Amino acid sequence: MRLTRCHIDAPLVCGSIVPLPESVAIHLTRVLRLGLGARLVLFNGDGCDYEAELASIDKRGATAEVIDSRPVANEAPLPLVLAQALARGEKMDFVLQKAAELGAAGIVPLVTERTEVRLDAERGEKRRAHWQGILASACEQCGRARLPALGQASTLAHWLGNAPVPGLDARRDSPDRRLPLFYLDPEAESSLRELSEPLRSGACFVIGPEGGLGERDLVLLRAAGASGVRLGPRVLRTETAGLALLAAVQALYGDF
Repeated sequence: MRLTRCHIDAPLVCGSIVPLPESVAIHLTRVLRLGLGARLVLFNGDGCDYEAELASIDKRGATAEVIDSRPVANEAPLPLVLAQALARGEKMDFVLQKAAELGAAGIVPLVTERTEVRLDAERGEKRRAHWQGILASACEQCGRARLPALGQASTLAHWLGNAPVPGLDARRDSPDRRLPLFYLDPEAESSLRELSEPLRSGACFVIGPEGGLGERDLVLLRAAGASGVRLGPRVLRTETAGLALLAAVQALYGDF
């Protein structure tokens, strides 16, 4: 029987007893109705799964005892980063959830020329916390033991003008350089299949918002060395484009 898997943002050590976050405790004890001694799996993003059992349940919450650990080796063999223009409503949640399931190593939320969503500092922090929860839930479901890195929401110009972040959009073999940059363009000369060599070490894909990338966006991207890539003859919605691209690259050069 597959054990319930829960993400917690805390150190996990075999033999230790850890307090469970309120939301996790409620889900386990009130929704799933698990009792004392019930087995579960915890993970904190360090690359391991930790088998545990419920050690205490009371009105204040619940704790679990960590019994054993094992490394999980199911990360994609090449780093794929989705630089996604902010989408309206639940579309951004959907993109984040599915990108995690498809093996994205990182996601960068972007404000582009035609982006309609605007976040001030307070709203930005709230959305970031919400997005982290979406990624954690997606990893609980799909079995990943490392959460995709989540970049700070920024304008396209600011992101391109700043140094890459190791573990997010930087090359693994050269952390001061960004992964090869591509943007989705239905009129681009090169198709995805024609980009085999640049993609074998990973890539960063920029996806425009509803309405697509604007002329100023394209000027910035080309100045930064980005190349357009064609993914079929049809124009895809912003919440479809990046996910279709991730799946196609995984099938061609990844672990699909």
